[in-house]
Amino acid sequence: MLLLAADTSGKHGSIALARCGPGDVCEVLEVVPLTGGTFSAQLVPQIAELLTKHGFTKQDLEGFAVTSGPGSFTGLRVGLAAIKALAEVLEKPLAAVSLLEILAVTGGVTGEVTTALDAGRGEIYSGEYEAGNIPRLIAERLLTKDEFLAQAKGRTVVTCENAIASLGHATASRIIEIDAPRSDAIARLGWRKIQAGQIVSPEDLEANYIRRSDAEIFSKPRV
Repeated sequence: MLLLAADTSGKHGSIALARCGPGDVCEVLEVVPLTGGTFSAQLVPQIAELLTKHGFTKQDLEGFAVTSGPGSFTGLRVGLAAIKALAEVLEKPLAAVSLLEILAVTGGVTGEVTTALDAGRGEIYSGEYEAGNIPRLIAERLLTKDEFLAQAKGRTVVTCENAIASLGHATASRIIEIDAPRSDAIARLGWRKIQAGQIVSPEDLEANYIRRSDAEIFSKPRV
């Protein structure tokens, strides 16, 4: 299967093209970085250029994986819209992947794990998973630093944020700090999900913001 993966959740994103086969075989052909702030202008042209470079057209694509969140409201919408459109037009399987879920996979641990990302505003995106080939979601939450420290107490924490790693040492039993995941990791987990039948239809796929938008937070209640 020729699979395209995209991550536009943060300041820097990427797309990956991979050739995947039975089991855990997923050969990443290339990862192309994307610069935040201009995802809407870059994404579709970069996908077309990537396919052309490797001798493919969009009709050769057989599956898709995309970061569903958490992250930038604008960035996530751009990535999801493009991948949903391709999956719908080509009628190919689509897998949604959470960044917190990816941390649970790439942390290299088994059993229950807490994953964490900087959410800004002094808050932390936190995920609780049963780690494995495809992590089992227990809960994802937006926490204050104090709430995170309470949740992390005595647990294994996986993060790609140095500030969170430093904070977590106060209560966590183990801190695993890894590099920020890219779209090649999204492709590999997406392929596992597709094989397991954990796919979503384009019309049902929604962004996993965890946090409400400023418009929702500051909007006046209707009377």
